[in-house]
This record gives sequence, C-alpha cells and structure tokens, in this order.
Amino acid sequence: MATLTGIATKLTPQLPLGPRTWFRLGGAAEHFAEPQSADELIALVKRCKADNVPVRVLGSGSNLLVRDEGVKGVVISIESPCFQTMAQEGAAFRIGAGVQLATAINETVRLGLAGLDTLVGIPGTIGGALHNNAGTRAGDIGQWAASATVVTRSGEVLTRTRDELVFAYRQSSLDELVILDATFELERDEPEVLTKRMQKQWIVKKANQPMSHQRTGQIFRNPRGMSAGMLIDQAGLKGATVGAAEVSQKHGNFIVAHDGATTNDVLKLIDVVRSRVAERLGVELEPALEIW
Repeated sequence: MATLTGIATKLTPQLPLGPRTWFRLGGAAEHFAEPQSADELIALVKRCKADNVPVRVLGSGSNLLVRDEGVKGVVISIESPCFQTMAQEGAAFRIGAGVQLATAINETVRLGLAGLDTLVGIPGTIGGALHNNAGTRAGDIGQWAASATVVTRSGEVLTRTRDELVFAYRQSSLDELVILDATFELERDEPEVLTKRMQKQWIVKKANQPMSHQRTGQIFRNPRGMSAGMLIDQAGLKGATVGAAEVSQKHGNFIVAHDGATTNDVLKLIDVVRSRVAERLGVELEPALEIW
C-alpha cells in the first residue's frame, strides 16, 4: 500500500474494526482513514481508484459483521463532524450521512417535523439507513427522501433527485460508494404529539429486542408477509448456539455474541439457522447483515 503516500488523509495501519461495530468482533482494517472534509474523502477515493486499492465505508457498524481475518485495502470512517451536519429548510431537512438516525429523529421531532419519528429504535447512521431503506411497519426512510448527494467509486460527486431514487423492502438504488448527505421532505406536526408517539413506539420496540448493552445484531430480512424472528422461533432455534454465539432468547432474529465469541461462530450459527428454517419450514432466509 506504499502507493498511497502523499495524500492529505492520515492512514492508520492494522486498526481493529471490532470495537467500531455492534458485535465488537472481527479483525483489523489493513488501512483506516478518517477524512476531515468531503474534499479529503473524494481525493482519497480517487487515489484508491487510480491505484486499484479496495475501499469500504464504515458508519456506526450496527449492521456489519467483520470477518476474523480482517479487511484488505482502505476502510473510510465518516465520523468526522463534517459528515454530521443538519439544517432545516422549511419542512425539508438536510442531514449528513454520518448523523446517527436517533439524533436526526430527536431533532426533527423537536422542530415539529413528522416522518422520521416512525423509525425510532432503529440503530445506525442516516447513510446506512438510506442505503438499506431502514423501516418499520409504520413506514420506511425512503418515502421521505427528496434527494441525496453521493460519491461514486471513481470519486465523482452526484446528486440523486427524487425521480432517480428507487426504494424497496430493505434496499435502495443508492449503491454508490458513499452517501454524503440527504434531504428529506417532512410534514408539520406538534412536537408534543410526535414525542408521545415516538415514546410509545420506543417502549414497544425495546420490550421485544435484546438489551442494548449486549453485543448483538439483527440477522435476516423478513420474508414477504412473514416474520424472520417468528420463523426462527417456530423452528425451535431460540437459544441455539455455536461456540459463544447464541440466537437470542428474546427475539429469534438476533444473534448475541457472548464473551469469547468469534465472527466465525456467528457465521456458522447463521448457516445453522438458515438451513434448519429451510428444512423445517421451507423458507429461505436472506441475511440482512453486511459481511466484510
């Protein structure tokens, strides 16, 4: 990786990625970068493209499982303040991709803007939420998106307008390397009404999921018209283990990594769950996790 000398962004070699993910598992990034501006990020992406160096972008790590052997190339973090800006423009709200979804929800509710509040309890950043079209039964983030600024894998900056954006269940057309920011067209409502509604949703969601202090993650997409967690429960897999990884006793669609767990334990347990659900119930589960 000596070809990446002379760039503005500092590269940290062999930085462990586990502590930056919710599972807190996995190996190191060959090189880790934290650009301090969009221009720095773009220059780094262009250099990596020119030198044929693999690049990945890390948000909050809530939907990520890093393999034990680590990641080749450069991993770019978008935790810098420059990727965490928020600005109101009437009923529209522009949000940086590095902003935590929970932070964006709290701010829009405070301002009396409805829409994102239906996503309460979903972890991750705005960028990750848009890329995966995060949602609940009450709706998804894509229905509120008006535009998004993105960086392609070659370092080109583009604005994707509403008529270019396509959203489906837990997926979107935003598959470029980086989402820099997005604008959402929200609806006016009373902050007190939104707050009460959000609190009710939060209580219900947290009552049915593993505790927040656990090293855990949601594993599978819900098949059309079905609940992955319910299918896993019906297959008798709650509490199933491989090594120190366990299917949550509280919600079947979560795996908990106990002390001593490895990414390989989690991957093997995912395979066990998929094969048994397919064998016993005839349903093929699709992973929702990103695996590096």
